[in-house]
Amino acid sequence: MAQQNYSDQFMAERIGITMRVGQAAGSGESRDCLAQDWARYMAALAPDVAWVPIPNLGAAVAEFIQHWQLDGFILSGGNDLGTCPIRDKTENTVIDHAVRNALPVFGVCRGMQLLQQRGGGALRRCEPKTHLAQKHTVHLRTDLLEFDAPGRATVNSFHNWAVPANTLAPSLELLAASDDGCVEAVRHRAAPIAAVQWHPERDGDNLQAQLDRNLLCTTLGWKE
Repeated sequence: MAQQNYSDQFMAERIGITMRVGQAAGSGESRDCLAQDWARYMAALAPDVAWVPIPNLGAAVAEFIQHWQLDGFILSGGNDLGTCPIRDKTENTVIDHAVRNALPVFGVCRGMQLLQQRGGGALRRCEPKTHLAQKHTVHLRTDLLEFDAPGRATVNSFHNWAVPANTLAPSLELLAASDDGCVEAVRHRAAPIAAVQWHPERDGDNLQAQLDRNLLCTTLGWKE
């Protein structure tokens, strides 16, 4: 796999994190938003790594990336695909730039769904009692991971759409799945890209926290 041993060759030092689009109460003004959880999470995970929120600029985000010399990206959660065209365009431009320049990308929730959509794979509505504001078990492909991991873990879940395992995009490789046949973690077959359906920046138990740390560090080339 092209992404294997990537962390031995490169370390992303300037990370951009995409933002959701929200509407201000009263005025209806569109605003870019990033959960405060991300600031706390990045400070704990990678205190020496510089990071910046990426505004939703559409195709113009390519100039923003170049100006700030970003060399790695996290696609954050929020906003179902298709509900915010400016965010869809922004994140697709981010991924296009990353692929052209062999830069790492880590997708969270919506980020994984976007990678699935770009690869021609299908999405389906989730069962709320299983995937919306819940915790559930995922089964890990430990033979494909580049670090020691258990065969199963409990993760948080906050999404409306899921990636069915039987429609996983050909460009993606399954790393974890839930009991109901939904994909919970993937990596790209030919690029330094990985994604999870759960939220690393939100509360999870110690096992999820270590799994998240390993996945992010492996993808972005950070040494623990």
